[in-house]
Amino acid sequence: MSAATANRNGNGAFTPPCVGLRLHGLRKSFGAVRAVDGADLELRAGGTCSVLGPSGCGKTTTLRLIAGLERPDAGEIVVGGRVVSSADRFVPAEQRRIGMVFQDYALFPHLDVAGNVGYGLGRKPDGGRIREALELVGLTGSEKRPVHELSGGQQQRVALARALAPTPDLVLLDEPFSNLDASLRDRLRQEVSQILRTAGVTALFVTHDQEEAMSIAETVAVMRDGRVEQAGTPEEVYLRPASRWMAEFLGDIEVLPGDAADGRASCELGSLPAGDVSGDCDVLVRPESVAIGVSGPSSAAHAKVVSRRFFGHDQLVGLRLESGQVICSRRLGFPAWHPGDRVQAWIEGPAEVLPRTNGGSPPGRSVAEQQVAVAHDDDVA
Repeated sequence: MSAATANRNGNGAFTPPCVGLRLHGLRKSFGAVRAVDGADLELRAGGTCSVLGPSGCGKTTTLRLIAGLERPDAGEIVVGGRVVSSADRFVPAEQRRIGMVFQDYALFPHLDVAGNVGYGLGRKPDGGRIREALELVGLTGSEKRPVHELSGGQQQRVALARALAPTPDLVLLDEPFSNLDASLRDRLRQEVSQILRTAGVTALFVTHDQEEAMSIAETVAVMRDGRVEQAGTPEEVYLRPASRWMAEFLGDIEVLPGDAADGRASCELGSLPAGDVSGDCDVLVRPESVAIGVSGPSSAAHAKVVSRRFFGHDQLVGLRLESGQVICSRRLGFPAWHPGDRVQAWIEGPAEVLPRTNGGSPPGRSVAEQQVAVAHDDDVA
């Protein structure tokens, strides 16, 4: 049954076909270890989602539960509008209409390209469907080629074509780019993302690479300790983290002590909206949201440049504020800033205000402070 048809769930209610994937209260333990602990996630039909998290957070187990390779202890899984796992229902893996792309591709070396792509189409695979799948992944005319003669990128395309050939409701990709070199990885992940959008299939990537997760999918779900810590668009999870842990996990972050009252928070870099936060707070700012110049707004802080790393397209400038705290500003590669320069710094971009959660103590050493320490910069502002 396709995702275009509504399905009756285990409780007799209908699940809308617009749901590509839904996890509710998913749990799985291995002995005393709880690998998945109440995971919740919903993805629209045709949507793409990256599942990201540190080692041991439960992302691979979650993928195996969705695929039907493990049976959950509790919770519900809906794929293509159809309940495939619940308290009283468990659909076998081969009946879930799910395609999989494995980390090592799992191609059959004794079969040619067509044989591999047609493997999931039954004993008499449709040659026309094989050609359509190969055309979709840009391998038209490769049907007779032995898979061992293909490059790593071409082998991955064959694996993707094999997953798409049976027209699944969901495609699961487990660290699909980890075996590729850096230049090929960047190009191929954009191509694979475009292929999946063209195919209109719901897709779930599992990855440990933050940059990859945010660049290939429209939804990013970050897991921690068996739960989905936060899910949203890449912009939402990166720029509006729900916790300090989220902010630090997804990239460089500067944390400034602040005080919030009447919907505004004040910190050394100025004032900004605080929402419902009141009292001692942490102001979380990405380095790219820290502006610097020879002059700035009236609320700008005075600072001294203590370090600089130049990357061509941009530069990472370490600043020591008058309080002694060191923070980073990521700016374009020009104008060039140099240690010793006196500048002003202020917030110019998204920032998040969160209640202080560490007993009122000031934030720990920032990325910039670590950078300065490594550089053995003993200069004092």
